[in-house]
Amino acid sequence: MQNKLILLASIIWFSTFITATGQKLVNSPYARFNIGTLEPAGSFRSLGMGGTGVSFRDNSSIYYSNPASYSSIDTNSFVFDFGLDYSINKLSDGVSDFSSDDMNFDHLMIGFPVTKGWGFAAGLIPYSNGYYKMSESILEGDPDYDPVTGAYSSFHVGEGSFTSFFAGTGITFLKNFSAGVNLKILFGQIKRTNQVIFDEYEDVFHYSNTEKLQINGVNFDYGVQYTASFKNNYFINAGFSITPGKYYNCDYLNISYLFNSYSSTDTLSYITDADNKAYLPGSVRMGLSAGKKNKLVAGIDYISTKWSEADILGADGYMADTRSFLFGVEFIPDKYSNFNFLKRVEYRFGGHIENNYLIINNEQIKEFGFTAGLGIPLRRTLSKANLFFDFTRKSGTLENDLHREDYFTLGVSLNLYDFWFIKPKYD
Repeated sequence: MQNKLILLASIIWFSTFITATGQKLVNSPYARFNIGTLEPAGSFRSLGMGGTGVSFRDNSSIYYSNPASYSSIDTNSFVFDFGLDYSINKLSDGVSDFSSDDMNFDHLMIGFPVTKGWGFAAGLIPYSNGYYKMSESILEGDPDYDPVTGAYSSFHVGEGSFTSFFAGTGITFLKNFSAGVNLKILFGQIKRTNQVIFDEYEDVFHYSNTEKLQINGVNFDYGVQYTASFKNNYFINAGFSITPGKYYNCDYLNISYLFNSYSSTDTLSYITDADNKAYLPGSVRMGLSAGKKNKLVAGIDYISTKWSEADILGADGYMADTRSFLFGVEFIPDKYSNFNFLKRVEYRFGGHIENNYLIINNEQIKEFGFTAGLGIPLRRTLSKANLFFDFTRKSGTLENDLHREDYFTLGVSLNLYDFWFIKPKYD
């Protein structure tokens, strides 16, 4: 019966997620460029450990950064994971500060075994977010005021996002080796609007520019893992996965025009490029982890992406190669304690250091952050609630007219684990 309830919940949440997924309404001026701000990849268990996961294997978690890990899902089990997060972004340019916040659905994933040592997983995960909203008013007496143009207001708005659906399988062979593959479907659209509205609204023409970028297509992830087991439940895991660069279907529109209060318009430029191709670069991921089963695990990942090779309409000159170092640790005092709940809780810590893929004013944006998380076991089940906190800072130098963004993110997910296809002994 419980299996049927979980399956029903999966269908309901999957349908809800299709309509609700997508866009975090957290204001980031860095989302004005390319495909927006890239979202961190990983389940909330992974994100609580700095985003690591390339070498991790666990029977109740889905580490989609390496599909070889799906082979660790228990026989006759079913894993269902969905989560939402709440984010605050604080902006500072050295003179003024601004903040925004938003709560949003983050992911939905399922996993189950095909047979022993062979697993399957699928899910919807965020890829990038293009939301921003900025405005500025220039009035008489301001330093930038020009009596020729008069007072005016400028508005800059971005909306939309890109989402990825994955479905993959992993299998164990030669005892300690596993391999896997993900099929990934990327889809979404970003729209950007820039307007200049003059205070003398009825007597002049105003300016508007609209840009739309739509991308969709199919790609694959490939991964391998090696596991070495030792006495007293100690282990070492190594993982490697790769996503090759890929040309995706792309539609692009950029239109600029003048308009007035009498609905009269004058088109300045009109660029449309349907059925084109956008090239998104590949990524290489390597990971190493070690620890003691059901007690301790520590890991480190290295990820490299050649964003300088990307070819995206409207994004020339704004992208650079990235390198990321992710590290984390998880500790369980006593997973099977019968009398102390706090000893059964999973405690997680981690961090990440990376350079952002954006180049603005000839400077590459830098990033770093630290994370913490908890895995809270649910009563009389192997299911748990995962909580994570992440602080991330994105920054450039004030000398290059760049600003600093401080992200504070709190995420909560339910990781439901149940046994699958087991007939009850009694009706």
